[in-house]
Amino acid sequence: MSARERPWYKWYAEGVDPHFQPVPQTVNDRMTRAFAEFSDIVMIEYYGKEYTYAQMHGLVSQAARALKAAGIEKGDRVALHLPNCPWHPIFFFGTLWAGATVTHLSPLDATREIEHKLKDSGAKLVISLTTPEFAGRFPALLAEGSCPPLYLCPDPVSAQGRDCPVLPGAHGIEELLAGHSAEPMEAAETAPEDIALLQYTGGTTGIPKAAILTHSNLATTSQMYSEMGKNEPSSKPGKPALGYSPLFHIMGLSSGMIKRVSEGGTMCLRLRFDAESAIKEIEEKGIVSLGGVPTTWIAILAIPDIDSRDLSSLEYVGSGGAPLPVEVYNRVKQLTGLKIRGGWGMTETSPAGTTVPKGMPDEKLGTIGVPVPGVDMKIVDVDDCEKELGPNQSGEMAIKGPNVTQGYWNRSDEENAACYTKDGYFLTGDIGYMDEDGWFFIVDRKKDLILSGGFNVYPLTIENAIHQHPDVLEAMVIGVPDAYRGESAKAFVMLNPGASKFTLEELQDFLADKLGRHEIPRHLEFRDELPRTAVGKASRKMLKEQELASAAEETA
Repeated sequence: MSARERPWYKWYAEGVDPHFQPVPQTVNDRMTRAFAEFSDIVMIEYYGKEYTYAQMHGLVSQAARALKAAGIEKGDRVALHLPNCPWHPIFFFGTLWAGATVTHLSPLDATREIEHKLKDSGAKLVISLTTPEFAGRFPALLAEGSCPPLYLCPDPVSAQGRDCPVLPGAHGIEELLAGHSAEPMEAAETAPEDIALLQYTGGTTGIPKAAILTHSNLATTSQMYSEMGKNEPSSKPGKPALGYSPLFHIMGLSSGMIKRVSEGGTMCLRLRFDAESAIKEIEEKGIVSLGGVPTTWIAILAIPDIDSRDLSSLEYVGSGGAPLPVEVYNRVKQLTGLKIRGGWGMTETSPAGTTVPKGMPDEKLGTIGVPVPGVDMKIVDVDDCEKELGPNQSGEMAIKGPNVTQGYWNRSDEENAACYTKDGYFLTGDIGYMDEDGWFFIVDRKKDLILSGGFNVYPLTIENAIHQHPDVLEAMVIGVPDAYRGESAKAFVMLNPGASKFTLEELQDFLADKLGRHEIPRHLEFRDELPRTAVGKASRKMLKEQELASAAEETA
């Protein structure tokens, strides 16, 4: 594509270079500069306890020394099974400081999922918490001898007054750190092409697989985000942001932590989201940035006195992971004077992809934004990835840039090569289109496609239509077996407080002028809650699993 075929350039803010090319770096390079330049600024605040950049440099150095003494060598994998607490940045950066590679385990992983990831990654050491919610995943693995040395960290906040002793067979983190200085030191020699992170995908198509993310992938992503947000007040050193997005997830890690601390920002780390606490902290701490999923904002808007609360410090508000109801967008804009922004990305893109710039016209609501500087994107035919499509034509989104993974861990060259076009664009599996102005829109996930009566039906299209119903708080749609059509759409609906249930026929009538006949749901179920991933996104995968289990019980 030529420059004139990238209409999104015109939407970049003044001063943002549309031809920006990030410098090949390591994460350690970026943090070395941050530790030196912002030494007296608070890097991490955790329920009142503060750590400056200088202090964190010392703790990261201590962790690196300890890991090396424990036999961790360049390229070895260290598995982190941690929530949003200071131990995570200490051992994330500490592992990289030692020249090793991080493997993330999710706190939601079952024991056997952890076993798979440990074996697949070849992790040589595991860091977790002493609290039962974390340590409780490991007794069976320790008994079987299928767990590497396990070190458990105390966390009084998540312990909530409970006595949380170290598991038999595990070690206290004090054993690992004992005798090692917290004097700041230089990072081990690393190169941009060295692997920084093995980040497992959700496993929606089977066994979880790890995207290989190099130092360069993560460091260039940080640079891209910073270029896109250049001159925005929320990007200035010392500005505090609430950190609810899990650091074990690529979005919280990359755009939440690495980008912010590279800029000298202050991360107010929190274990979980609570609407009232979030608003109180905005008022008391002058929080400048708050992101989440639609339910984050729905919960905030439900606070009885929200109209009288002081949200004036906010300079950035974001939402992602699910369709945002128009009324929520308008209400937040009314309260804060800010447009809810967001974007799109994936584990394999570290996760830079698109972002919604400050100047988004209201009529583009629903967009995932425009590609960040340094990234190129196009839409290709679902059945022929070498065929590029024009504006407003739906196809598979393809992306290219220094932030994009070169493949998956322990997968063959042939398997990895199949993920890219011949000219090196990564095939995302997301179906979308670009309009004539350069704004991208997602239609749905390729793998969530419903094949109904020979038609391609996209659940997200149906969900967006259902969200227009005044009584609907949230909706999810999946395909269920249909003897006549092969598959048909089933809608799962959460109602607004006080709203009454409606019939399937009433829903179908409401959707009649919004969807094609082949897209109209044939089944309806009301839910008090919908299954969610660790980052709060409603999960079709989990919903499908629940539906399959329910169907199996009915036929048993």
